[in-house]
Amino acid sequence: VQLQASGGGLVQAGGSLRLACTASGRTFINMGWFRQAPGSEREFVAIVRRPGSHTYYAESVKGRFTISRDNAKNTVYLQMNDLSPEDTADYYCAGGDGILSAIRNTATYRFWGQGTQVTVSS
Repeated sequence: VQLQASGGGLVQAGGSLRLACTASGRTFINMGWFRQAPGSEREFVAIVRRPGSHTYYAESVKGRFTISRDNAKNTVYLQMNDLSPEDTADYYCAGGDGILSAIRNTATYRFWGQGTQVTVSS
């Protein structure tokens, strides 16, 4: 089982980036993104949950980030708009089958992609 993330980069404040994560080897009920800034713990960003593609966001990204899922491609996307320097972090794709009440908890996820770096300059 692998999760392959892509799409990070350097962008100016107010700009946009799109991350993608493709899973191979199995499907997951929950797929999404966490991030970790230097010196900080890994934190929840957004998750899309099947069936129904229900989406869940951290308060800090609501209204700016949009998560979506292509089940045919087993891929999840994170469209990030109106980026700010506070969004600078390594972004990690996660896959798991945990219950709804636990989706914001990193311990819920057994499978992680490699981090993709997002840097937002002011």
